Amino acid sequence: MKTIQKRTLRDTEVSIPGSKSISHRMIIMASLCEGESMVKNVLSSEDIELTISALRCMGAVIYNSDTAGLKIRGFGGRPLAHPDPVYLRNSGTSMRLLASIGALGNTDYLFTGNARMCERPMDHLLKALNMAGADVRSQTAQGTPPVVINGKECAGGKIRIDCSVSSQYLSGLLIAGAVMEKGLHIHVENSLVSTPYVNLTLNTMKKFQVHADKISDHEYRVPGGQRYMPGEFTVEPDLSNAGYFWLAGAVTGAAVKVKNVTPGSLQGDVKLIYVLRDMGCTLDIQEDGITVKGGHLKGVDVDMGDMPDAVPGLAVAASFAQGGTVIRNIGHLRAKECDRIDAVASQLSRMGITVDTGEDWMIVHGGTPHGAVIKTFDDHRIAMSFAVAGLAVEGVTIEKPGCVGKSFPSFWDIFDALEGKR
Repeated sequence: MKTIQKRTLRDTEVSIPGSKSISHRMIIMASLCEGESMVKNVLSSEDIELTISALRCMGAVIYNSDTAGLKIRGFGGRPLAHPDPVYLRNSGTSMRLLASIGALGNTDYLFTGNARMCERPMDHLLKALNMAGADVRSQTAQGTPPVVINGKECAGGKIRIDCSVSSQYLSGLLIAGAVMEKGLHIHVENSLVSTPYVNLTLNTMKKFQVHADKISDHEYRVPGGQRYMPGEFTVEPDLSNAGYFWLAGAVTGAAVKVKNVTPGSLQGDVKLIYVLRDMGCTLDIQEDGITVKGGHLKGVDVDMGDMPDAVPGLAVAASFAQGGTVIRNIGHLRAKECDRIDAVASQLSRMGITVDTGEDWMIVHGGTPHGAVIKTFDDHRIAMSFAVAGLAVEGVTIEKPGCVGKSFPSFWDIFDALEGKR
């Protein structure tokens, strides 16, 4: 348990570690190279360590260098045999991206995880990999992990994929498709959630001198037989994690600056600053960072399909706003580390806030939150989001605060260093 100290914050500046999404992608792409790369400012977190461990199983040599980066010697697009199960705990990003990488090998890989990971859907991705020629199967009737992947006949070609649950399915296919003999011509069925993360994937591929073409929102083409080229790369700060500190400014009225970030980032969560502006905050965008200063908050109606990680924090901020906040297009949150729609609603209810929910939406009715013990469901984003509420309300206690190690191990150090006015 961790009890948050209520305090009226001073105007302040914070620095945020590297992006989890970009760290995953750069480490994977460096492992696909033939030769050695340096990747700097990689996020140090449980999820990233799981991806690193899995890539080592596939033949990558990855170690910390003396220059605050990772040295990665890749396996040239052909992962090596590994007879033992590859354990990915509850890292959905690791599971979904690495499944496609496993399809580049010619041996069985067994990917598995903890109990929650083995409830999270994978069937749409498995079907797509089978269309590309891989031999992929789930060991459950529900199409969830554990999954066995063998890419002996995976030459690529035309495939279809439903990405209404996760854009990571598409990102993994794009990354792997460049190495396949025929490449991939991908038709995306239904709506694609979290589109900015796909753009992030395409941009990172360019850095490794590999390309894919977005023909439309429903069609992508990746030429085959490409080679990921080694080099030196730097991961930009994580804007999902920056959001908690902008939210801290929003609920306390302080001006909180996150350094070394720009509105031009391809990370979708940068758009949170504009939602907060619409709620009544003031923005100050400079070359060396972005500041959010809290004001009198009011409810908004917002589509959060492109920034799902920001939803729990936004809902917490909305509990302090006047009127209702409608948060739409978030059905995919039910397949995250926990069902984040139900989790957020239940914990705001503990704080005296009414929340209406549907299959893909919630309405937070702003009011006067009170303190409560917050159940995190072992979900890092629930823990960090409700910590923000504790800055403005006495008596907020976070259960299992160590779960932030999944994505932001230094969160509590930075959060606890936020100073109150004297």
